[in-house]
Amino acid sequence: MAADNNTLGGRADPGELLKLGLRVAKRTIQRHIHAVRPPGDGQSWRTFLKNHTVWACDFVQTYDVWFRPLFAFFVIDVNTKQVIHVAVTREPTERWTAQQLRQATPFGAAPEFIIRDRDAKFGEDFDRVAKASRIRVLRTAIRAPLMNATCERFIGSVRRECLDHVIVLGERHLRAVLAEYAAYFNAARPHQGLGQRVPIPPTASRSSTGGPIVAFPVLGGLHHDYRRAA
Repeated sequence: MAADNNTLGGRADPGELLKLGLRVAKRTIQRHIHAVRPPGDGQSWRTFLKNHTVWACDFVQTYDVWFRPLFAFFVIDVNTKQVIHVAVTREPTERWTAQQLRQATPFGAAPEFIIRDRDAKFGEDFDRVAKASRIRVLRTAIRAPLMNATCERFIGSVRRECLDHVIVLGERHLRAVLAEYAAYFNAARPHQGLGQRVPIPPTASRSSTGGPIVAFPVLGGLHHDYRRAA
């Protein structure tokens, strides 16, 4: 019962056992519950993510070869770690950011919650679009990056594995680079948080154990995607 009911916490419910014809002391029930899960009020963050669809979004700032600023906006699924949407602009206004949320949620494909920080690039327009799509906006506290840990982790990966090794020529070039990296991140790059699996599972042909191993270059050979040849 403790394993099946995540909101039970450390509270005992002798009535459930009485329904089954079992009379057990409350202290005994608590001892067995605590052996399965430590006491605490409410469900854990892991349980919350398991029961809900949660996305997170943020910006990455970089510069082109002429040291002009560029801003990349991305949306990522907190549960699957899949990059949902990537866009690039030189002027990230509230209206532009709100439009990106519309493009990330076509045909009603929207999460229950979306996490964002308090940057002025979001604003009321972003929250209005989210509300129209029945998405609840969760704003992080001031100077609390760990509240958006999935995005912070992704930003670090983008910088270390992509932007630190590429000379960006312009807005179109950065958009193409990030699109290729996002495809690699989703379908080829193993993730420690997923047990060394990828966010988008491979097809049956790609996951076969027979055939020679072939390396497919990513971003001009910066990374490689290793697959079994058919």
